[in-house]
Amino acid sequence: MSVSATISTRLLVLLAALALVGAACGGDDAEGVDSSVSCEFADLNLVTPGTLTVATGDPAFPPWIGVGDDNFDVPESKTGFEGGLVYALAAEMGFSDDQVVWVRTGFDEVITAGPKDWDFNIQQYSITEARDAVVDFSVPYYVTRQALVTFQGSPYETASSIDDLKDAKLGVALGTTSFDFVEDVIKPNTPVAVYDENVDVEAAMNADQLDGMVVDLPAAYYMTAVQIENGVIAGQFEEGAAAPDEYGMLFAEGNPLVSCVNAALNKLIDNGTVQQLEDEWLTQDGAIPIISGG
Repeated sequence: MSVSATISTRLLVLLAALALVGAACGGDDAEGVDSSVSCEFADLNLVTPGTLTVATGDPAFPPWIGVGDDNFDVPESKTGFEGGLVYALAAEMGFSDDQVVWVRTGFDEVITAGPKDWDFNIQQYSITEARDAVVDFSVPYYVTRQALVTFQGSPYETASSIDDLKDAKLGVALGTTSFDFVEDVIKPNTPVAVYDENVDVEAAMNADQLDGMVVDLPAAYYMTAVQIENGVIAGQFEEGAAAPDEYGMLFAEGNPLVSCVNAALNKLIDNGTVQQLEDEWLTQDGAIPIISGG
């Protein structure tokens, strides 16, 4: 055998060995998916076999769950972004609609270590390092966008660019992505008014102390519908926050069901289903104007 043939043979053997090592070490074949976990229907790790038990808020609010007077706080209506997503996810995993059962929880009480009496919880949980230390999350199903809330008839109602907001008196809640967005992106000429909580910003709006407030788009829907008198969403910002909130479904730590939910969720993201639900329930088919970067 020639020297070159010997070298080629050795290279082939080395490449084959590296491939085997890569296969042994690479347990994940898609984002958040462990290929060693069986996602066959009969193998799913469920609190009740054959049933997908989903927890949500008490009450649950539109536009996330229960849109419309007859559907308010009715997750079985399949309305709202999260409501529609759960049923699409369930179908992708092999469940029929009547195999989806809803239960209610508080928001903070479930962010604790230990077993859960539901399969996953969905109510706009931001994925954070502190929370991830005691529970598990799915891959993100929604990344927040910032929006401007103002009043009907306000000169800022028709703002089409950030430059249009330079003279606005804007309010935000401290420690939020909205605060950073106003400070770093909008940079208004008038110093931003900072409050402890969004409810305090809403109170200032209702007292006519502000021209507008910046908040996550889904929160803006609820605020303009319920909290702020004559409030309107002037638009959503084209430029995203530097570190937007990412929402994930919450599971008990170590639950192998996370991998199966991620596999189904990745498919729904890839085939456009999640975007369609977002367009339908969170952006009203593009009816919310875009406020450009300049």
